[in-house]
Amino acid sequence: MYTAGIDIGSSNIKAAIWNGSSFEVWSQPTGWDISETSEAVIQVLLDRSSLKMEDLHQVVATGYGRKMCRFAGRSVTEITCHAAGAFHLVKDAETVLDIGGQDVKVIRLDIEGKVTDFLMNDKCAAGTGRFISNMAVLLGYSLKDFSDIPAETEISKISSMCTVFAESEVISLLSGGVAKESIALGLLDSIASRAAGMVIRISDRGPVVLTGGPALNKRLATLISKHLGRPVLTSELAQFSGAIGAALIAAE
Repeated sequence: MYTAGIDIGSSNIKAAIWNGSSFEVWSQPTGWDISETSEAVIQVLLDRSSLKMEDLHQVVATGYGRKMCRFAGRSVTEITCHAAGAFHLVKDAETVLDIGGQDVKVIRLDIEGKVTDFLMNDKCAAGTGRFISNMAVLLGYSLKDFSDIPAETEISKISSMCTVFAESEVISLLSGGVAKESIALGLLDSIASRAAGMVIRISDRGPVVLTGGPALNKRLATLISKHLGRPVLTSELAQFSGAIGAALIAAE
């Protein structure tokens, strides 16, 4: 039996097809037409899996654009899908920290992977994937460059996490001759500190599972772990956790 999940986010649309034992995944920028991009993303996966839409037993949509997915049989909240995906990807996950394109979510789970509490920051872009992307462009970096900053680099403290003020602060530091590696690490450390503060508000023990696109940044995971004093775990499929969770829920 094949099922699919599609996570329609502000920056990217991610999809996963579950065959009962493994996932096929795909992602591409959301673009201006959510419905059209959603169909294009799922079609890529169907072609790669030699399937047709009618071969899918169920499709579950999640993410902020989930109501605009024309081919989904049902929609489920991001919190529920990200929890299910993270619990599957990382064994015995208890706390999930998801850094999305425009929001940050912390989810606490019970021993069966069910949501018991959550906290969400969707009022400010600070610390989100979009914030990181904007800062990378400002510094002339790719997102991969952010992950490859040497551990011994000195951290240049960034006092503001507001996107507008942080940009002004970065420009000021650059004009003052501060190395961009130090500024980049300072930005990541500020994001890590803010994320750790959110985690502590609802979870005071155990490892944290980091999901979302920024989870691929190993330096960020290390900094969050340092601020928490707890392990921060992730998966190579971390950015697809919402879509994976949706596909698993579709199979229930």
